[in-house]
Amino acid sequence: MKSRSTLAAWLSELDGPRLARVLALRKDAASSPEPRSVGELADRLQRPGSVALVLPHLTLPCLQTAEALAALGPRASRDSLAELLGSTSPAAVHALDATLEALSDRALVWHDGDEALRMPAPLRQAWSTPLGLDAPLEELLAGTTSEELRGMLAALGVKPPGTKQQRLAALVEHHSDAERVAALVAGAPVATRKLLEQSARSTPRQSLFVAFGAPGPDLQPGARWALDRGLLLQDRHRYGPTRMPLEVALALRGPDWHAPFEPLPPVPQMVPLTSSEVEREAAVAATAFAAHAAAVLSACATTPPTRLKSGGIGARELARLGKAAQADEAVVRITLETAYAAGLLARDGDRVPPTEAYDAWAEQEPAEQLAVLLRAWRDLPLTPTRARDEDDKALPALAGAPDCGGCLQARHGLLTAAAGLPAGQGVKVAAELGPLVAWHRPLADDASPLDTAPFSTVIREAELLGVLARGALSPLGAQLASHTDEELGSTARRLLPPATTTARIGADLTAVVTGTPSARLAALLDSTADRETSGTASVWRFSARSIRRALDAGRTADDITADLAAGSATALPQPLTYLIADTARGHGRVRIAPAACVIHGDEPALLAELAAHRALSKLALRQLAPTVLVSGSPPATALAALRAAGYAPVAETAGGTVRIEKRLPQRAAAAVPPPRRNAGRRGAGTTATRASDLPTDAGMDVLADRLLKAPPTAPEPDPFGSGVPFATDTEEIVAGYAKHLSYSDVRQVAHAIDTGAAITVEYIAASGSRTVRTLSDLELDPPYLDAWCHLREAERVFTLSRIHGVMPAEDSGHLARYT
Repeated sequence: MKSRSTLAAWLSELDGPRLARVLALRKDAASSPEPRSVGELADRLQRPGSVALVLPHLTLPCLQTAEALAALGPRASRDSLAELLGSTSPAAVHALDATLEALSDRALVWHDGDEALRMPAPLRQAWSTPLGLDAPLEELLAGTTSEELRGMLAALGVKPPGTKQQRLAALVEHHSDAERVAALVAGAPVATRKLLEQSARSTPRQSLFVAFGAPGPDLQPGARWALDRGLLLQDRHRYGPTRMPLEVALALRGPDWHAPFEPLPPVPQMVPLTSSEVEREAAVAATAFAAHAAAVLSACATTPPTRLKSGGIGARELARLGKAAQADEAVVRITLETAYAAGLLARDGDRVPPTEAYDAWAEQEPAEQLAVLLRAWRDLPLTPTRARDEDDKALPALAGAPDCGGCLQARHGLLTAAAGLPAGQGVKVAAELGPLVAWHRPLADDASPLDTAPFSTVIREAELLGVLARGALSPLGAQLASHTDEELGSTARRLLPPATTTARIGADLTAVVTGTPSARLAALLDSTADRETSGTASVWRFSARSIRRALDAGRTADDITADLAAGSATALPQPLTYLIADTARGHGRVRIAPAACVIHGDEPALLAELAAHRALSKLALRQLAPTVLVSGSPPATALAALRAAGYAPVAETAGGTVRIEKRLPQRAAAAVPPPRRNAGRRGAGTTATRASDLPTDAGMDVLADRLLKAPPTAPEPDPFGSGVPFATDTEEIVAGYAKHLSYSDVRQVAHAIDTGAAITVEYIAASGSRTVRTLSDLELDPPYLDAWCHLREAERVFTLSRIHGVMPAEDSGHLARYT
């Protein structure tokens, strides 16, 4: 390869198929508009965002190799990388070459002309301390003076050369000799040797900020001896901790230490399988899920689930839907999340009803219905069956949580791992796929902290959907893994039976449907019977209550009998026809009419006159008896209308006695003081309308007219008197989402975001629990806030609207975090 040091030069040397492969694997960086040159493509490939999108797709050996390259620095070679990884055997060399080829296909690593391995700067910066190692010696000595270099060489017993560059090269050459460094440390004082050995094995600490004007921490015992010889380095002004160069750390770790490198995936215990066994079990699971999903969404169409005030569908609604569909909570959660992602459900105020797309989906065959939900499940940016958070609190469904890229990669990693299993074999225990998923997607998120085995939640979901069967990838899963969505539908039609249009109705008043009932049959049975079981076979039971429910919906006994006869595979049994006739015979014998008031008297002629009076037609009087009328109007309205028509009615109390209409004098309880004026408030001058400007006898119409004609008042300035609504853009963004915070709280949050300070917030989790958390390293990503949670000691994503209070962090001096 010719000597080319840039990514653009390397890309220009690729042939057409290889460059097309790079574009396909890095389409996140080369998306439209199409790059106009190799140089423009190289620029896109080296953007930080491009690398961040590619990293989650890398396998474990690719990440391990990239981290080792980042640790070796920009001058790493193929041989130094192999030595660091311990890949010296022929098999290991072949595995390392395959790994470098995979990284090269993504334009993450390429060869320079001098056989050096290059990588984009954003990829190198993905690790602050790769392999727990600090920067190379040459980089750490960048700000060192020539005199300081001379002193280090003299302490090492090396004659200092004349120029600074020569002295730097001599020191780098000395420390690059691992045996010489080990011998030097072996002769060091005991305290120094102990300090160096401990520093070589620990992750270096780098402070996030430098407090100018204040000295750094006191040196540890034995550090001075190491600093004089360049085995440890510190800022020349003694700010920050001491740092150990890469070469020294590798020398002290010894020749037997190698960076982790696992080129081969773990091998689970396998069992032989036939394709028919896998297809049969997958078909049973997929058929059951399709029937359950149709029942869950049918229950949502009948009575849309209600959302919690904090967002999402809570445990009570999930239990109601599960009972109506006779489905487990996990199936209900998967159905809701996939249906919402597929556009079959939508939020509408405090409810989640089906959309118009659901009506078309409900008329499709079970295979087409399942294919829609499977595609949505594959691309879900969350784990739908995760029911508990890290505090073991219940999590609602459809809570609108931020996207979880790690959850998506866990699902894709499972499909990739299962697709790589040998043909005709499956894992003996499905949970053993977890380590395989971790190898294929090391950055995937194992969403449920309560699982005993890694990725067991996503594995159980795949088994429920028929994607996995008997520890192997089913034909449905194979189509999902290869993203051949068109063939997914045909595979589903081959495995799933068509919808059943008839039921077997027995003399025990049950209706049994094998397979998935059609939408028409399911609607008929749901309206006339109660569902008892769902799945590969669904059972409904008829009762007087269920038949009465159909009659209440406007159906007649003849209609019910005719529809059930059309949907039955056999003649209707006599007990069911008797049940329908008996229930219809007693239906409606007692009626309840709405009424807001009752008008009664002793003279039937007078009541008949009132019912026929034209002036009282607005009361909609209805005669229930010769001396009783009812009206839908309130008693006060009916009383006023009768008096206006010339009658003299009286009002009654609830006990039947005449109500005495006595007007009490109106008196004020106390004098109302005039409102205080705000002298500093704009718009409070003579042009504003105030109650004191109105005459004392002015009515509401006059006040309204004055308010409409009054000029608009200027907005209030912020409390700090800057004269603008918000001092910074951050304040305006935070205030737009954090509706529960006062203005001062908004300013505290915005100040913490802009300055990197720590704060303590009162936070309402998605489960509804109230917690107090101290946050630092805040990054604004509206409507979310990324921060380091000191309660969990981990990165967390917080929703701004769930922050209900803010206070300064206690003892913020101890909250500085080192990376």
